[in-house]
Amino acid sequence: MSRIKKILFPFIACILFIYCDQTSKNDCGSAWIGGEIVNPKKDYVIITKSRKIIDTIPLDENNFFIYRIEQMEPGIYFFIHHEYQALFMEPGDSIMLRVNTVEFDESLSFTGKGAHKNNFMIDLFLLNERENELMPKMYLLSPAEFENKMDSLLQSRNRMYDEFISKKDPSERFKEVAIASINYDIYSKKELYISTNARKKIYDKSVEIPESFYHFRKKIDLGNEQLRSYYPYYRYLGFYLDNLAFELYKDKEDYDRNSFLHNYYKSQLIDSLVTNDSLKNSLLRTSAHRYFLNAKSEENENKMLDQFLKLSTNKSDHKEVTELAYLTINITPGHIIPNVKLLTTENMVKDLHSTIRRPTLFYFWSGQSISHYKKIHTRADELQAKYPEYDFIGINIDLHFKKWLKVVKNSGYNPLMEYQVENIEVAELKLVIESVNKAIIVDDRGTILNGNTNIFNYSIEAELLGYLN
Repeated sequence: MSRIKKILFPFIACILFIYCDQTSKNDCGSAWIGGEIVNPKKDYVIITKSRKIIDTIPLDENNFFIYRIEQMEPGIYFFIHHEYQALFMEPGDSIMLRVNTVEFDESLSFTGKGAHKNNFMIDLFLLNERENELMPKMYLLSPAEFENKMDSLLQSRNRMYDEFISKKDPSERFKEVAIASINYDIYSKKELYISTNARKKIYDKSVEIPESFYHFRKKIDLGNEQLRSYYPYYRYLGFYLDNLAFELYKDKEDYDRNSFLHNYYKSQLIDSLVTNDSLKNSLLRTSAHRYFLNAKSEENENKMLDQFLKLSTNKSDHKEVTELAYLTINITPGHIIPNVKLLTTENMVKDLHSTIRRPTLFYFWSGQSISHYKKIHTRADELQAKYPEYDFIGINIDLHFKKWLKVVKNSGYNPLMEYQVENIEVAELKLVIESVNKAIIVDDRGTILNGNTNIFNYSIEAELLGYLN
Protein backbone atom coordinates (compact mmCIF):
# COMPACT_ATOMS: atom_id res chain seq x y z
CA MET A 1 0.00 0.00 0.00
CA SER A 2 2.76 2.43 0.96
CA ARG A 3 4.76 1.76 -2.22
CA ILE A 4 1.69 2.22 -4.44
CA LYS A 5 0.74 5.43 -2.71
CA LYS A 6 4.22 6.88 -3.13
CA ILE A 7 4.08 6.13 -6.84
CA LEU A 8 0.60 7.59 -7.29
CA PHE A 9 1.06 10.70 -5.15
CA PRO A 10 2.94 12.82 -7.71
CA PHE A 11 0.50 11.63 -10.38
CA ILE A 12 -2.45 12.81 -8.27
CA ALA A 13 -0.78 16.20 -7.80
CA CYS A 14 -0.24 16.46 -11.56
CA ILE A 15 -3.91 15.70 -12.26
CA LEU A 16 -4.95 18.36 -9.73
CA PHE A 17 -3.08 21.24 -11.31
CA ILE A 18 -3.88 20.16 -14.88
CA TYR A 19 -7.53 20.15 -13.84
CA CYS A 20 -7.20 23.65 -12.42
CA ASP A 21 -5.53 24.94 -15.58
CA GLN A 22 -8.44 23.66 -17.67
CA THR A 23 -11.27 25.11 -15.56
CA SER A 24 -12.54 28.63 -15.14
CA LYS A 25 -10.81 31.23 -12.97
CA ASN A 26 -13.63 31.10 -10.42
CA ASP A 27 -13.28 27.32 -10.06
CA CYS A 28 -9.59 27.80 -9.42
CA GLY A 29 -9.97 30.19 -6.51
CA SER A 30 -8.55 27.32 -4.48
CA ALA A 31 -5.18 25.63 -4.15
CA TRP A 32 -3.89 22.23 -3.06
CA ILE A 33 -1.17 21.49 -0.52
CA GLY A 34 0.01 17.99 0.32
CA GLY A 35 3.06 15.91 0.95
CA GLU A 36 4.99 13.44 3.06
CA ILE A 37 6.42 13.86 6.56
CA VAL A 38 9.45 11.65 7.20
CA ASN A 39 10.01 10.83 10.89
CA PRO A 40 6.83 12.62 11.98
CA LYS A 41 6.70 14.15 15.48
CA LYS A 42 2.89 14.32 15.50
CA ASP A 43 0.03 12.80 13.55
CA TYR A 44 -1.08 16.03 11.89
CA VAL A 45 0.07 19.21 10.17
CA ILE A 46 -1.30 22.75 10.55
CA ILE A 47 -1.75 25.37 7.84
CA THR A 48 -1.99 29.01 8.96
CA LYS A 49 -2.17 32.49 7.46
CA SER A 50 -1.76 35.80 9.29
CA ARG A 51 -1.66 34.14 12.74
CA LYS A 52 -4.94 32.30 12.04
CA ILE A 53 -5.24 28.54 11.74
CA ILE A 54 -6.83 27.55 8.44
CA ASP A 55 -7.05 23.87 9.33
CA THR A 56 -5.42 20.96 11.13
CA ILE A 57 -4.84 18.11 8.68
CA PRO A 58 -4.31 14.51 9.84
CA LEU A 59 -1.54 12.34 8.42
CA ASP A 60 -2.60 9.01 6.99
CA GLU A 61 -1.02 5.67 7.94
CA ASN A 62 1.87 6.36 5.54
CA ASN A 63 2.51 9.89 6.86
CA PHE A 64 0.98 11.60 3.84
CA PHE A 65 -1.55 14.41 3.78
CA ILE A 66 -3.43 16.38 1.16
CA TYR A 67 -5.66 19.41 1.57
CA ARG A 68 -7.56 21.88 -0.55
CA ILE A 69 -7.62 25.54 0.51
CA GLU A 70 -10.96 26.89 -0.67
CA GLN A 71 -11.32 30.47 -1.97
CA MET A 72 -7.79 31.15 -0.94
CA GLU A 73 -6.10 34.55 -0.93
CA PRO A 74 -2.70 34.64 -2.64
CA GLY A 75 0.16 35.30 -0.26
CA ILE A 76 2.21 33.86 2.57
CA TYR A 77 1.01 30.77 4.43
CA PHE A 78 2.73 28.71 7.09
CA PHE A 79 3.13 24.95 7.19
CA ILE A 80 3.60 23.70 10.77
CA HIS A 81 4.71 20.27 11.99
CA HIS A 82 6.80 20.57 15.17
CA GLU A 83 8.74 23.28 13.32
CA TYR A 84 7.39 25.66 10.71
CA GLN A 85 8.24 27.19 7.36
CA ALA A 86 6.66 29.83 5.14
CA LEU A 87 4.94 28.99 1.84
CA PHE A 88 3.88 31.29 -0.96
CA MET A 89 0.62 30.12 -2.53
CA GLU A 90 -1.73 31.46 -5.18
CA PRO A 91 -5.03 30.22 -6.60
CA GLY A 92 -4.41 27.28 -8.91
CA ASP A 93 -1.27 26.07 -7.13
CA SER A 94 -0.90 22.37 -6.35
CA ILE A 95 2.15 22.11 -4.15
CA MET A 96 3.54 18.84 -2.84
CA LEU A 97 6.24 18.94 -0.19
CA ARG A 98 8.53 16.45 1.46
CA VAL A 99 10.27 17.10 4.76
CA ASN A 100 12.32 15.06 7.22
CA THR A 101 11.91 16.34 10.79
CA VAL A 102 15.50 15.32 11.60
CA GLU A 103 16.69 18.21 9.41
CA PHE A 104 13.53 20.18 8.84
CA ASP A 105 14.63 23.22 6.83
CA GLU A 106 17.51 21.50 5.04
CA SER A 107 15.34 18.60 3.80
CA LEU A 108 12.25 20.60 2.82
CA SER A 109 11.58 20.44 -0.93
CA PHE A 110 8.62 21.12 -3.20
CA THR A 111 7.18 19.70 -6.40
CA GLY A 112 4.08 20.48 -8.42
CA LYS A 113 2.58 23.70 -9.72
CA GLY A 114 3.89 26.61 -7.66
CA ALA A 115 6.85 24.61 -6.33
CA HIS A 116 9.47 26.77 -8.08
CA LYS A 117 8.48 29.81 -6.00
CA ASN A 118 8.83 27.96 -2.73
CA ASN A 119 12.07 26.22 -3.66
CA PHE A 120 13.49 29.68 -4.43
CA MET A 121 12.28 31.01 -1.08
CA ILE A 122 13.75 28.11 0.88
CA ASP A 123 17.06 28.61 -0.97
CA LEU A 124 17.07 32.25 0.22
CA PHE A 125 16.21 31.16 3.75
CA LEU A 126 19.03 28.60 3.96
CA LEU A 127 21.50 31.05 2.41
CA ASN A 128 20.64 33.57 5.11
CA GLU A 129 20.98 30.93 7.85
CA ARG A 130 24.48 30.03 6.63
CA GLU A 131 25.48 33.69 6.46
CA ASN A 132 24.21 34.33 9.98
CA GLU A 133 26.80 31.90 11.32
CA LEU A 134 29.52 34.18 9.91
CA MET A 135 28.03 37.45 11.14
CA PRO A 136 29.73 37.68 14.59
CA LYS A 137 33.08 38.18 12.84
CA MET A 138 31.58 40.75 10.48
CA TYR A 139 30.26 42.79 13.40
CA LEU A 140 33.90 43.46 14.31
CA LEU A 141 34.45 45.32 11.01
CA SER A 142 34.41 49.09 10.63
CA PRO A 143 31.12 50.60 9.36
CA ALA A 144 32.60 51.10 5.85
CA GLU A 145 33.95 47.54 5.68
CA PHE A 146 30.67 46.14 6.95
CA GLU A 147 28.65 48.08 4.38
CA ASN A 148 30.89 46.76 1.61
CA LYS A 149 30.21 43.20 2.80
CA MET A 150 26.46 43.84 2.87
CA ASP A 151 26.54 45.37 -0.62
CA SER A 152 28.29 42.26 -1.88
CA LEU A 153 25.71 39.97 -0.27
CA LEU A 154 22.88 42.05 -1.72
CA GLN A 155 24.34 41.95 -5.23
CA SER A 156 24.69 38.18 -5.03
CA ARG A 157 21.06 37.78 -3.97
CA ASN A 158 19.87 40.13 -6.68
CA ARG A 159 21.67 38.03 -9.30
CA MET A 160 19.85 34.96 -7.97
CA TYR A 161 16.57 36.84 -8.15
CA ASP A 162 17.14 38.16 -11.70
CA GLU A 163 18.03 34.68 -12.95
CA PHE A 164 14.92 33.20 -11.33
CA ILE A 165 12.63 35.90 -12.73
CA SER A 166 14.00 35.51 -16.25
CA LYS A 167 13.30 31.77 -16.22
CA LYS A 168 10.03 31.52 -14.29
CA ASP A 169 8.20 34.86 -14.76
CA PRO A 170 6.24 34.72 -11.45
CA SER A 171 3.39 37.03 -10.42
CA GLU A 172 3.96 40.59 -9.23
CA ARG A 173 2.77 39.61 -5.76
CA PHE A 174 5.44 36.93 -5.50
CA LYS A 175 8.09 39.36 -6.75
CA GLU A 176 7.19 41.71 -3.91
CA VAL A 177 7.64 38.93 -1.33
CA ALA A 178 10.93 37.73 -2.83
CA ILE A 179 12.40 41.24 -2.96
CA ALA A 180 11.26 41.86 0.62
CA SER A 181 12.95 38.64 1.74
CA ILE A 182 16.21 39.73 0.12
CA ASN A 183 16.18 43.33 1.35
CA TYR A 184 14.92 42.83 4.90
CA ASP A 185 17.46 40.07 5.60
CA ILE A 186 20.21 42.55 4.71
CA TYR A 187 18.51 45.34 6.67
CA SER A 188 18.35 43.03 9.72
CA LYS A 189 22.09 42.48 9.58
CA LYS A 190 22.62 46.24 9.52
CA GLU A 191 20.36 46.77 12.54
CA LEU A 192 22.24 44.03 14.40
CA TYR A 193 25.51 45.78 13.57
CA ILE A 194 24.06 48.93 15.15
CA SER A 195 22.87 47.12 18.31
CA THR A 196 26.15 45.19 18.61
CA ASN A 197 27.99 48.50 18.50
CA ALA A 198 25.67 49.89 21.19
CA ARG A 199 26.54 47.01 23.52
CA LYS A 200 30.26 47.64 22.95
CA LYS A 201 29.89 51.02 24.67
CA ILE A 202 29.93 49.17 28.00
CA TYR A 203 33.58 48.30 27.31
CA ASP A 204 34.44 51.61 25.57
CA LYS A 205 34.95 49.72 22.28
CA SER A 206 32.17 51.24 20.22
CA VAL A 207 32.80 53.11 16.98
CA GLU A 208 31.14 56.15 15.47
CA ILE A 209 28.64 55.07 12.81
CA PRO A 210 28.23 57.69 10.05
CA GLU A 211 24.79 59.07 9.25
CA SER A 212 24.94 57.60 5.74
CA PHE A 213 24.94 54.08 7.25
CA TYR A 214 21.30 54.61 8.30
CA HIS A 215 19.98 55.64 4.87
CA PHE A 216 18.54 52.17 4.24
CA ARG A 217 15.90 52.93 6.88
CA LYS A 218 14.24 55.37 4.46
CA LYS A 219 13.15 52.36 2.39
CA ILE A 220 11.32 50.43 5.12
CA ASP A 221 7.54 49.99 5.19
CA LEU A 222 6.01 50.13 8.68
CA GLY A 223 2.61 48.76 7.72
CA ASN A 224 2.82 46.13 4.98
CA GLU A 225 -0.28 43.91 5.14
CA GLN A 226 1.06 41.15 2.90
CA LEU A 227 4.34 40.84 4.80
CA ARG A 228 3.11 41.32 8.36
CA SER A 229 3.56 37.67 9.39
CA TYR A 230 6.60 36.96 7.18
CA TYR A 231 9.68 36.52 9.36
CA PRO A 232 12.32 38.44 7.31
CA TYR A 233 10.08 41.51 7.50
CA TYR A 234 8.70 40.92 11.01
CA ARG A 235 12.13 40.10 12.41
CA TYR A 236 13.59 43.25 10.86
CA LEU A 237 10.94 45.47 12.45
CA GLY A 238 11.79 43.97 15.84
CA PHE A 239 15.50 44.77 15.44
CA TYR A 240 14.76 48.26 14.12
CA LEU A 241 12.42 49.11 16.99
CA ASP A 242 14.93 47.69 19.49
CA ASN A 243 17.51 50.19 18.26
CA LEU A 244 15.06 53.09 18.33
CA ALA A 245 14.05 52.15 21.88
CA PHE A 246 17.65 52.15 23.08
CA GLU A 247 18.08 55.69 21.81
CA LEU A 248 15.39 56.74 24.31
CA TYR A 249 17.11 55.30 27.39
CA LYS A 250 20.83 55.06 26.47
CA ASP A 251 21.70 57.72 29.03
CA LYS A 252 19.92 55.77 31.81
CA GLU A 253 21.11 52.18 31.43
CA ASP A 254 22.95 49.79 29.11
CA TYR A 255 21.36 48.10 26.10
CA ASP A 256 19.15 45.18 27.20
CA ARG A 257 16.36 43.82 24.99
CA ASN A 258 14.80 42.07 27.97
CA SER A 259 14.65 44.99 30.37
CA PHE A 260 11.54 46.81 31.51
CA LEU A 261 12.68 50.18 30.21
CA HIS A 262 13.59 48.77 26.80
CA ASN A 263 10.25 47.06 26.21
CA TYR A 264 8.22 49.87 27.77
CA TYR A 265 9.70 52.36 25.30
CA LYS A 266 9.60 49.86 22.45
CA SER A 267 5.86 49.33 22.95
CA GLN A 268 5.27 53.08 22.76
CA LEU A 269 7.28 53.26 19.52
CA ILE A 270 5.28 50.37 18.04
CA ASP A 271 2.08 52.22 18.85
CA SER A 272 3.25 55.52 17.34
CA LEU A 273 5.12 54.28 14.23
CA VAL A 274 3.45 51.10 12.94
CA THR A 275 0.54 51.90 10.64
CA ASN A 276 -1.07 48.47 10.24
CA ASP A 277 -3.28 47.58 13.24
CA SER A 278 -2.80 43.80 12.97
CA LEU A 279 0.96 44.20 12.65
CA LYS A 280 0.97 46.68 15.54
CA ASN A 281 -0.93 44.25 17.80
CA SER A 282 1.38 41.40 16.88
CA LEU A 283 4.53 43.41 17.63
CA LEU A 284 3.07 44.60 20.94
CA ARG A 285 2.30 41.00 21.88
CA THR A 286 5.83 39.84 21.00
CA SER A 287 7.43 42.64 23.03
CA ALA A 288 5.18 41.89 26.02
CA HIS A 289 6.01 38.18 25.85
CA ARG A 290 9.73 38.87 25.75
CA TYR A 291 9.54 41.17 28.77
CA PHE A 292 7.29 39.02 30.95
CA LEU A 293 9.33 35.88 30.33
CA ASN A 294 12.41 37.73 31.61
CA ALA A 295 10.82 40.05 34.19
CA LYS A 296 12.09 40.35 37.76
CA SER A 297 9.89 43.09 39.25
CA GLU A 298 6.21 42.79 40.13
CA GLU A 299 5.82 46.57 40.08
CA ASN A 300 7.25 46.88 36.59
CA GLU A 301 5.23 43.92 35.33
CA ASN A 302 2.04 45.64 36.41
CA LYS A 303 3.13 48.82 34.62
CA MET A 304 3.91 46.89 31.45
CA LEU A 305 0.59 45.04 31.57
CA ASP A 306 -1.36 48.28 32.04
CA GLN A 307 0.36 49.85 29.04
CA PHE A 308 -0.13 46.76 26.88
CA LEU A 309 -3.87 46.67 27.59
CA LYS A 310 -4.12 50.34 26.60
CA LEU A 311 -2.14 50.05 23.37
CA SER A 312 -3.27 46.69 21.97
CA THR A 313 -6.73 46.41 20.42
CA ASN A 314 -6.68 42.60 20.13
CA LYS A 315 -8.93 41.20 22.89
CA SER A 316 -7.61 37.68 22.45
CA ASP A 317 -4.07 38.96 23.03
CA HIS A 318 -5.33 40.82 26.12
CA LYS A 319 -6.42 37.55 27.68
CA GLU A 320 -3.25 35.67 26.73
CA VAL A 321 -0.81 38.35 27.90
CA THR A 322 -2.73 38.99 31.13
CA GLU A 323 -2.55 35.29 32.00
CA LEU A 324 1.18 35.24 31.22
CA ALA A 325 1.75 38.34 33.36
CA TYR A 326 -0.01 36.82 36.37
CA LEU A 327 2.03 33.62 36.02
CA THR A 328 5.34 35.49 35.82
CA ILE A 329 4.43 37.84 38.67
CA ASN A 330 4.05 34.74 40.87
CA ILE A 331 7.73 33.89 40.39
CA THR A 332 9.15 37.36 41.02
CA PRO A 333 11.30 37.95 44.14
CA GLY A 334 9.38 37.90 47.40
CA HIS A 335 6.80 35.32 46.30
CA ILE A 336 6.79 31.73 47.54
CA ILE A 337 7.81 29.34 44.75
CA PRO A 338 4.77 27.45 43.34
CA ASN A 339 4.40 24.08 45.03
CA VAL A 340 4.31 21.78 42.00
CA LYS A 341 4.30 17.99 42.26
CA LEU A 342 7.54 16.11 41.64
CA LEU A 343 8.50 12.45 41.27
CA THR A 344 11.44 10.98 43.19
CA THR A 345 13.75 8.31 41.78
CA GLU A 346 11.66 5.88 43.86
CA ASN A 347 8.58 6.93 41.83
CA MET A 348 7.02 8.66 44.83
CA VAL A 349 5.13 11.94 44.56
CA LYS A 350 6.67 14.79 46.51
CA ASP A 351 5.84 18.49 46.88
CA LEU A 352 8.51 20.86 45.63
CA HIS A 353 8.34 22.73 48.95
CA SER A 354 9.37 19.60 50.83
CA THR A 355 12.66 19.45 48.89
CA ILE A 356 13.80 22.81 50.30
CA ARG A 357 16.04 22.48 53.37
CA ARG A 358 18.30 25.49 52.85
CA PRO A 359 18.95 28.06 50.09
CA THR A 360 18.37 26.20 46.84
CA LEU A 361 18.91 26.64 43.13
CA PHE A 362 16.51 24.67 40.93
CA TYR A 363 17.64 23.98 37.37
CA PHE A 364 15.90 22.12 34.55
CA TRP A 365 16.99 19.56 31.99
CA SER A 366 15.78 17.10 29.39
CA GLY A 367 17.15 13.76 28.26
CA GLN A 368 16.48 14.79 24.66
CA SER A 369 19.76 16.73 24.63
CA ILE A 370 22.63 14.63 25.92
CA SER A 371 25.22 17.39 25.57
CA HIS A 372 23.02 19.88 27.43
CA TYR A 373 22.16 17.70 30.43
CA LYS A 374 25.81 16.73 30.84
CA LYS A 375 26.87 20.35 30.61
CA ILE A 376 24.26 21.64 33.05
CA HIS A 377 25.03 18.96 35.65
CA THR A 378 28.75 19.75 35.37
CA ARG A 379 27.91 23.41 35.94
CA ALA A 380 25.75 22.54 38.97
CA ASP A 381 28.58 20.45 40.43
CA GLU A 382 31.02 23.34 39.95
CA LEU A 383 28.71 25.75 41.76
CA GLN A 384 27.98 23.22 44.50
CA ALA A 385 31.69 22.91 45.24
CA LYS A 386 32.08 26.69 45.45
CA TYR A 387 28.86 27.37 47.35
CA PRO A 388 28.16 24.40 49.64
CA GLU A 389 25.63 26.51 51.56
CA TYR A 390 23.20 25.88 48.67
CA ASP A 391 21.46 22.79 47.38
CA PHE A 392 21.43 22.42 43.60
CA ILE A 393 18.39 20.41 42.54
CA GLY A 394 17.89 19.16 38.99
CA ILE A 395 14.32 18.88 37.71
CA ASN A 396 13.73 16.77 34.62
CA ILE A 397 10.96 17.94 32.27
CA ASP A 398 10.50 14.77 30.20
CA LEU A 399 7.47 12.50 30.14
CA HIS A 400 9.10 9.06 30.49
CA PHE A 401 9.97 8.07 34.06
CA LYS A 402 12.06 4.98 33.23
CA LYS A 403 14.19 6.80 30.66
CA TRP A 404 14.85 9.61 33.13
CA LEU A 405 15.74 7.16 35.89
CA LYS A 406 18.14 5.34 33.59
CA VAL A 407 19.97 8.59 32.78
CA VAL A 408 20.22 9.50 36.48
CA LYS A 409 21.63 6.08 37.43
CA ASN A 410 23.97 5.68 34.45
CA SER A 411 25.32 9.22 34.88
CA GLY A 412 25.92 8.78 38.60
CA TYR A 413 23.79 11.77 39.60
CA ASN A 414 22.81 12.12 43.26
CA PRO A 415 19.25 10.65 43.43
CA LEU A 416 18.44 12.89 46.41
CA MET A 417 19.04 15.96 44.23
CA GLU A 418 17.14 14.75 41.15
CA TYR A 419 13.40 14.94 40.48
CA GLN A 420 11.04 14.73 37.56
CA VAL A 421 7.92 16.87 37.17
CA GLU A 422 4.73 14.85 37.65
CA ASN A 423 2.73 17.00 35.23
CA ILE A 424 4.84 18.88 32.71
CA GLU A 425 2.03 21.17 31.52
CA VAL A 426 1.26 22.34 35.06
CA ALA A 427 4.94 22.77 35.93
CA GLU A 428 5.73 24.71 32.75
CA LEU A 429 2.88 27.12 33.48
CA LYS A 430 3.44 27.64 37.21
CA LEU A 431 7.24 27.80 37.06
CA VAL A 432 7.23 29.49 33.62
CA ILE A 433 9.75 27.05 32.16
CA GLU A 434 10.40 28.50 28.72
CA SER A 435 14.08 27.46 28.54
CA VAL A 436 16.13 24.55 29.86
CA ASN A 437 18.79 27.08 30.89
CA LYS A 438 16.36 28.71 33.32
CA ALA A 439 17.11 28.52 37.04
CA ILE A 440 15.19 29.61 40.13
CA ILE A 441 16.90 30.59 43.38
CA VAL A 442 15.01 30.46 46.69
CA ASP A 443 15.91 30.92 50.35
CA ASP A 444 15.48 28.23 53.00
CA ARG A 445 11.77 29.06 53.35
CA GLY A 446 11.01 28.81 49.64
CA THR A 447 10.84 32.57 49.11
CA ILE A 448 12.01 33.42 45.60
CA LEU A 449 15.24 35.41 45.39
CA ASN A 450 15.44 35.21 41.60
CA GLY A 451 12.72 33.47 39.63
CA ASN A 452 14.33 33.81 36.26
CA THR A 453 18.09 33.46 36.10
CA ASN A 454 20.46 31.41 33.94
CA ILE A 455 22.79 28.89 35.52
CA PHE A 456 25.37 29.54 32.77
CA ASN A 457 25.28 33.32 33.18
CA TYR A 458 28.62 34.87 34.12
CA SER A 459 26.93 36.82 36.95
CA ILE A 460 25.38 33.80 38.70
CA GLU A 461 28.28 33.40 41.16
CA ALA A 462 28.13 37.00 42.32
CA GLU A 463 24.39 36.57 42.67
CA LEU A 464 24.70 33.45 44.84
CA LEU A 465 27.34 35.08 47.01
CA GLY A 466 25.26 38.23 47.35
CA TYR A 467 22.24 36.33 48.66
CA LEU A 468 24.40 34.65 51.31
CA ASN A 469 25.73 38.01 52.48
